This record gives sequence, structure tokens and C-alpha cells, in this order.
Amino acid sequence: MAFLKISHIAIAVEDLETATKAFETLVGNKVQVVEDVPDQKVKVGMLPVGESRLELAGPTDSSSTIARFIEKRGEGIHHICFEVVNIRAELARLKAAGFKLIDEQPRLGADGHLIAFIHPRTTGGVLVELSEKQK
Repeated sequence: MAFLKISHIAIAVEDLETATKAFETLVGNKVQVVEDVPDQKVKVGMLPVGESRLELAGPTDSSSTIARFIEKRGEGIHHICFEVVNIRAELARLKAAGFKLIDEQPRLGADGHLIAFIHPRTTGGVLVELSEKQK
């Protein structure tokens, strides 16, 4: 298996600044990176927690996936992300195993990583993201 670790758990938030203050107080760490991800219409704050991170994701446009998620379900856990060695190989392996892929090919995500999502219909209702660090 080429899953290395849980990269992050993403939390959909209405107001990134308010959520940042709350989660920094909760975990006793500071958000280290805030990044605008224009193609996903979100702004994310990455908060380290042990070997992993919390990704606080706030919409920058009402048509974004995060905005629609919040409108439908409210704020809360949006997805879990696993760091992988070779995202293309993992996508091929998972597709062959019958998983429904949202992204057939990886795309550029936050922090310059290649990312792809697996449909929650095939993962017990959990949206799963794969992420590969670029060298």
C-alpha cells in the first residue's frame, strides 16, 4: 500500500478568520499557511496537529463546492486526505478495484500538491482526497 499518512482533515467553515481563532485556541497551535486556491474557489488555512494538519476551508465564491456543502449540511468535516507516493498509480488501482473517482486525473491543489477525490458513494459516505507532494 502506498498510503503514507493522513495528510489532513478538511473542515468547511463559513468564516475562515473566525474558525482560525477558534481552532488555534482549541489545539494550541497557529495556522502556518493561508492560501487562496482560485480554481476551487476556497481559501484554506493549514493548522498543524502532530504529523497531520487541519485544513480550514472557507468559500471565496457562493458557487464553490465548500459553499454548497455548507449551505446543504452546515459547517463541519468535509473530507479526509491521505498522502500517497504515486497518485496516478493509486487512482488506477482504486478504479480497478471499483471505486468511483471524482477526478480521473490528478490536478493541482493547495501547497502545490497533486490531488484527486474519490466519490463518497464508494467510501462509506466519506469524501476522500489523495495528495502527492511534488518534488
